Amino acid sequence: MSKILIVEDDVAFCTMLKTFLEKKEYDVAVAFSGNEAIPKIKKNKFDVVLADVRLPDRDGITLLDEILSNNPSTQVIIMTGYAEVNMAVNAIKQGAFDYVSKPFNPDTILQTIEKALKVDVQVSTSIKSTTTGSKEIKISNLSFVRGVSDASKKLNEYVALVAPTRMSVLVVGDSGTGKEYVASSVHKASKRSEKPFIAVDCGAIPKEIASSEFFGHIKGSFTGAVNDKVGHFEAANGGTLFLDEIGNLSYELQVQLLRALQERKIKPVGSNKEVEVDIRVITATNEDLSNAVKEGEFREDLYHRLNEFSIKIPPLKDRIEDLMLFANHFLEESNLELDKHVVGFSDEVLEAFKKYDWPGNLRELKNIVKRSVLLSQNDMITLDVLPSDIAYASHNAKQTYGLFKNQNEQELILDALEKANGNKAKAARMLSIDRKTLYNKLKQYDISL
Repeated sequence: MSKILIVEDDVAFCTMLKTFLEKKEYDVAVAFSGNEAIPKIKKNKFDVVLADVRLPDRDGITLLDEILSNNPSTQVIIMTGYAEVNMAVNAIKQGAFDYVSKPFNPDTILQTIEKALKVDVQVSTSIKSTTTGSKEIKISNLSFVRGVSDASKKLNEYVALVAPTRMSVLVVGDSGTGKEYVASSVHKASKRSEKPFIAVDCGAIPKEIASSEFFGHIKGSFTGAVNDKVGHFEAANGGTLFLDEIGNLSYELQVQLLRALQERKIKPVGSNKEVEVDIRVITATNEDLSNAVKEGEFREDLYHRLNEFSIKIPPLKDRIEDLMLFANHFLEESNLELDKHVVGFSDEVLEAFKKYDWPGNLRELKNIVKRSVLLSQNDMITLDVLPSDIAYASHNAKQTYGLFKNQNEQELILDALEKANGNKAKAARMLSIDRKTLYNKLKQYDISL
């Protein structure tokens, strides 16, 4: 059970928040001042601290230093009023995980807490030798992000289920959904994790040299073969071979691949000697391979060998609860790569992100965040640095989930329930309301399930 400390001088608000989080099965402690919080911080290890930016005896910034010096792995979330956003931004610069503006919906703080608990942030205990004395923050495993939506939870369950086995895995998903990331996750959770993970884009290999790329060749076997070459199969020996866009393979190469997988042996081009290989194959496609089999474009026997277990990655538009988790992850990556210090997204940008369809999925989101970080001259990413089709997505959106300010709210409710497969709790989250409000609306519109 995760431990949370709330530091807040408003007793009624603090008590309400404590009760809410305890109902969500968190272990919650409270302090009504900074001086009351410090002994508790020194005595206990908290996973998350929720601290008001203004306290009776000190501000949240000085308390932040105390928290991180005692336990650098604690995630600190600053609670602030609108007029104190600049203080919150400074807190993030000094190591806070995020901030939330009052008044906030309890579900909002719950999502922020869940995000803080899932993001793998490792804070070094070493102190930079600068006049500011700021802590050095080391972001580790930036490529690893778990979503919190129902679709992501199922995806993660499938990865955990199949990873320890020897089964071949077919990963299916639209372009940009993160198929290689899923394949890599399977490899890292498998018994082959210490061995190579070789990723190959099948669509980028010219047909003329495909056999050489996969199986290698010996010197002099064809014009241009000036040295022996180790192919992808041999390079992945003992580990995992990931074949992206497997549907692009020529029929001839499909035959060679099937033979290699059946016999676990390969023969380099120009060689008479077979080489034994022990590999696990994970493949990925953004097309319907079963349809390609029906049309005779992909071998049925190879399809069944590759598809011992399939994982379908949902598009980003169906994982809206994960959107800001990934956006903040890409923000950290972009800051490191571009040597920038952008700390977050304005409310208008958050709204635009949620209303955009993201046809390019995670790849598009990553590119947009990186571009925005590069263009930003302020601490926050604002609408003016976004491409117009994203910045004004709300103007063109056919449907928008959120507070009920729309004339077609009955249609929105029905659509959300359909997408949630009748799950009222999930539909309420999609609509950014609590379940009680949803039940009232269902009664108002005489909607029964």
